[in-house]
Amino acid sequence: MRISLLYAVSAALLLNGFSCLAQTPEAPANAAATAPLTTPAKEAVFTQEQLDQMLAPVALYPDPLLAQVLMASTYPGEIAEAVTWSKAHPDAKGDEAVKQVANQTWDPSVQALVAFPQVLATLGQGPVWVQRLGDAFLAQPDDVMDGVQRLRHQAQAAGNLQSNQYQNVTVQAAPASAPAAPASRSSTIVIEPADPQVVYVPAYNPTTTYGTWAYPASPPVYYPPPPAYYPGSALVAGLAFGTGVAIVASLWGDCDWNNHDIDIDVDRYNNLNRNTQINNNQNKWQHNAMHRDGVPYRDSRSREQYGRQLDGAQQREAFRGDDAQRARARENARSAMDRHGIERPATSNRQAREQVRQAESAPSGNRLQAGADRPKQGAQANQRRQESFQARQEPPRRPTASPGSARNNAFAGARAPARSNDQARRGQASQASAMRPNAARAAGHQVSRPSSAPMRQRGGGRR
Repeated sequence: MRISLLYAVSAALLLNGFSCLAQTPEAPANAAATAPLTTPAKEAVFTQEQLDQMLAPVALYPDPLLAQVLMASTYPGEIAEAVTWSKAHPDAKGDEAVKQVANQTWDPSVQALVAFPQVLATLGQGPVWVQRLGDAFLAQPDDVMDGVQRLRHQAQAAGNLQSNQYQNVTVQAAPASAPAAPASRSSTIVIEPADPQVVYVPAYNPTTTYGTWAYPASPPVYYPPPPAYYPGSALVAGLAFGTGVAIVASLWGDCDWNNHDIDIDVDRYNNLNRNTQINNNQNKWQHNAMHRDGVPYRDSRSREQYGRQLDGAQQREAFRGDDAQRARARENARSAMDRHGIERPATSNRQAREQVRQAESAPSGNRLQAGADRPKQGAQANQRRQESFQARQEPPRRPTASPGSARNNAFAGARAPARSNDQARRGQASQASAMRPNAARAAGHQVSRPSSAPMRQRGGGRR
């Protein structure tokens, strides 16, 4: 017995040793498997052909204006509201227009676009295009920025993009530290207003401005410019410039071509947006999902990144519209209810049940407060409905006489025949008297009724 036990223990130890030796070479592989994963690459939602098609109408905008358009396009619902507002205020433009919409709930990038009504008039012609443009910028910012540069190089090669009295066009070499650019492009084209305080929005026909379009099956999107802002402009080729817009602080964003994002001028932003101040560390644009207005995100990465941002209690309250102004209004309403003796409404199911129990257990004299009897009345109504339902379910019962009273039926006078005979004779006499006058009238006889007092004898009269 001992020998077999020793053999079993030895065999177990040998197997354990072999298993350890077998697992030793795999230890580095397991460690690598548990290492943190790298950030997955961004999903390619749109192809280069689709990006060029949707970027063509705005790729030649000045860099600060293009940055505002790209930021605002991620909020397509608010852009539609800004377009409606701009149509209702056709004379509003520049910094003054932005100040007029300071109380709107729009994102500051959308508010900045009301300074350029001609831009909103163009964006208002294609809401689907605007949403696709914003989705592309959220999902593929690098591809979007590269697409703009690709189109600018095409316009410059076609001779339709150069400096003039409205804008300055400069070509800058890409720095060595910048992300790898396409092999066909080693420089960056920057477009800036000739006067920093006056911005001219170019209008052009994308089908001719970029030369021969590389994708004949997918021509560029073209929205004719509003004639009110570009009178007499024949967009055969090249760029047309309408009336300039005087601005000081309306454009606070700029394109960072090296990092493929948007820089924010904090000072200009705070000078214009008094209600939403930022600090110097917030000099890079970040999408705010609070202003998405329920518009779904196109790609899964954007849905995961921006669809679950409302984790804190304060953000949830803001998402529900629970701000300080509404909190004060609720408190004022509750104070008014207390002054008038009105019971405050329950804020939870538990509190409502507690109010019902208190109302049912309190004396009748203490339930004179307005609204205190409502739970009791509701309970009584429920009880009446339940009794009515039970009555419908049970078979009908015959009425029973109360103790000590005779039953009202055909055998009621069986125990008192004399009284029954008297009642029968009275009934017969009453019936005969009722029929006698009618019979006399029918025979034509005069009916005489006895009087209570004897008639006096008068001369010439009948006795």
